[in-house]
Amino acid sequence: MLIKQLSIFLENKKGRFTEVTRILGEAGINMTALTVAESSDFGILRLLVSDPEKAKSLLKEHRYAVSVTDVVCLQCPNEPGALAKALDILTNAGIFIEYMYAFSLGQAALVALRPDDLEKCVQVLRENKLELLAASDLYKL
Repeated sequence: MLIKQLSIFLENKKGRFTEVTRILGEAGINMTALTVAESSDFGILRLLVSDPEKAKSLLKEHRYAVSVTDVVCLQCPNEPGALAKALDILTNAGIFIEYMYAFSLGQAALVALRPDDLEKCVQVLRENKLELLAASDLYKL
């Protein structure tokens, strides 16, 4: 239940986001979620896309520094406290979350998690009957 995520190193210059989205769009690659962590000189754009390997290859051809990492995608109710309950389970299991980002669609909230121990995170979430999504599930929503 792991999902491939792109991490793209971007200089803080006008048009960098535009160029990345254009490259992916012209190649027919759909973006499901994104987040940006930035400093004064650069940013890291993290993306969930429909074809991570093709996207990585295309962006490398355009001289972007790109890596692919695994993340866990949790689906929980889009209601107050639902994410806190899930995170409490992970915290009590000794799992550290390096970063996360989320979005909601109606009644469901989808959370991309990058834990320090992917396998243990998946195991703990499954044992606690929490719903994990596969990459193919993201494009059925």
